[in-house]
Parts: sequence; C-alpha cells; structure tokens
Amino acid sequence: MERDPDARWLARVMHVAFFLLLGASLARFLLRHPWEERSPWIIALSGALASLYLLGPVLRTRATPRRIAWLGTVVAVWMVLVVLAPSFAWCAVPLFYTGLRTLPPRAAFGLVTLLTVFVVTAQVELSSGGFDPNLVIAPPAVAAIATAVFVHAERQADRQRALIDDLIRTRRELAATERREGTLAERQRLSMEIHDTLAQGLSSQQMLLQAADRTWDSDPSTARRHVRTAESIAERNLAEARRFVHDLAPADLAEGGGLEQALRGLAARESAAFRVDGTAVALPDRVQSALLRIAQGALANIREHAAAASAALTLTYLDDQVVLDVADDGRGFDPALARDGGVRGHGLPAMRVRARQLGGTLTIESAPGEGTVLSAAIPLTLEAGE
Repeated sequence: MERDPDARWLARVMHVAFFLLLGASLARFLLRHPWEERSPWIIALSGALASLYLLGPVLRTRATPRRIAWLGTVVAVWMVLVVLAPSFAWCAVPLFYTGLRTLPPRAAFGLVTLLTVFVVTAQVELSSGGFDPNLVIAPPAVAAIATAVFVHAERQADRQRALIDDLIRTRRELAATERREGTLAERQRLSMEIHDTLAQGLSSQQMLLQAADRTWDSDPSTARRHVRTAESIAERNLAEARRFVHDLAPADLAEGGGLEQALRGLAARESAAFRVDGTAVALPDRVQSALLRIAQGALANIREHAAAASAALTLTYLDDQVVLDVADDGRGFDPALARDGGVRGHGLPAMRVRARQLGGTLTIESAPGEGTVLSAAIPLTLEAGE
C-alpha cells in the first residue's frame, strides 16, 4: 500500500480514468456497430479487462512476478480489443502510468513504446479522409510528455526522501553528540566535586586516624581529639555523599513531589493523558526513579518513532506490585524485532534492564499499524527497594 497520499490520489484518478475510457470505448463501438459477429467477443473482453484491472490494487505496485504477470495479461487483453475495435486505443493512457510504476525503467519505456505504436495504428485505422500527421505525431508526443512528467516526479520524490533521511540521520548524530558531551561534562563535574569534598575528607580522616594511632599510648587525650575530628569529617562526607545521590536522581523527583506528581508533569509536557488507579503506597526511591525513567524513555520513543496522535500514562497500584502502562495510537512495530535488536536502538533494552534490576518485568504489545502498549511491573517487596 502506498504511503504517499499524493501517489494514492493519483492512482485513484488513473483507475477512474481507465474505467471511464473503457466504458466510453465500449459505448462508442456499440453505437457505431449495433451488432456484429465480433460484438460478443468485444463485450466479453471488455468485462474481462475490467475484472483484471480491478485486481491491480490487490497486487500492490512492486515489480513482483505476480504483478508483472498481471500487467502482461492486462496489456495482452487490451491489444486484442484494439485489434478488434480500434476505439479502445485510448485506454492506453492509464496503462502508461501503471507500467511506469510497476516495471524497471527500461522495461517501462519499452511497454510505453509498444502501447504508443498500437494507439497510432488504431488512430490511423479509424481516420477517414486521408493521411493526418497529427494522428502519427500526437500519440507519441503525449506518451513522451506523460513519461517525462512521471520520471521527473519520481526523481523529485527520491531526492526528497534522501534529504529527509539525511536530516533525520543528522539530527540523531547531533543528539548523540550532545548526549556524549553532556555525559563528559557531568563526569568532569562529579570528579571535581568528589575530589574537592569526599576525596579530601577521606584523606584528612586517614591522616587524623594515623596521628591518633601514634599518640594513643603517649597522649590519649590528643588521640581522642583526633578521632572526634575524623568522626566529624566522616559525618560531613556522609552528608556530601547523600547530596550527590540526591542530585543524580531524576530532576522531577528531586523536587520532592513524588512519583505521581513527576509523571503528571511529564505527561503534561509531552501532551499525554495521565491516570492513577488503585490505592497509592509509598515506593522506594529506586522504584520511583526507575518508573520515571521508563516513562521518559517510552514517551521519547513515541515522539521519535510512533507518529502518534495521542498517548497515555497509567500508574496502577496492585496488592503485590505497581504497574506503569504507556500506550499510544501510533504506527506500531514488531516487538520481536525490538527483542532481536533490529529496531528502536538502546531505549527498550535499557528499560528492560531497569525493570529487571528491581525484580520486575517489561512487556510490549504492538503490531504494525495498531499502536503500542508498554507495561512495566515492579513487585512491592523489600528487595525492590534495596
């Protein structure tokens, strides 16, 4: 099935034109020749040609053996009709388009030439009143113009697709570069923070404890003072370590509003619906962080891949687990390809790892053209919070 709406529209126009020309040709023949020996054959062949042409959309547009055999049969029946009744010649115009869409360029040009020869022959046979140059020149000119316009449109479409692919690839490369730069900058920041706080504090503790060990027997009061100072430094280092952990948590959770508020804010930013089912219970920080990261990754996938009109987040509290569902009505995909690493990059594997680390599961229900439902289930056990 064609994805390009303009191509679908043009195909419908050509189908309507073919049946109009076929009907007009049959009506012209029956009006000019009320009944002859060939009339039953022409009527039967017209019906057969119409039935064959109706099969075209079922066989798609790619040059498969079935499609080529179908096109050859249609052209052969049309040629027989033209031999019996030259008035059917102008049905060739939609066949030009069908051949150009189906066959490779050389074969398509050969088919157009053959159809044009039959059209010229039929027009000359129908003419009465001597030789008319227009009957010989006009059909090839029309065929040449139609072929040139079609080839130009196809090449323009190919260039546009290539340009879009380049833009998408460039955008992904820029996004990857920005992520790498951000990761490096964050690593450098953390290394400086750790060096200026935790590393220096640990070094000071080591020196104080060594000094306390040396003076423990000779000057117990001084040794105890060194131990108390080391204890104070350890307390400050513990506070710094907790601050680092807090800073590394998702920003929405760091604001202190909890998972539901973080998901509601995320859904609002992504224009998605949000709902909570069941009775809320307190969740460990790791569970909240993992579910929020999974929601962010799923909505990012929807935004980048799904072309969805709507999406929805549902957080459900059950007796033994908490479940996050992310649903969209986009183009969908084959989950088997995602499990095999064929699509979707690293997003889905990362979500599975987050759920598995907490003893949970990640399931995906999807099919091409049917949207996607991603479900992350985390058990409400003590181990999940450790």
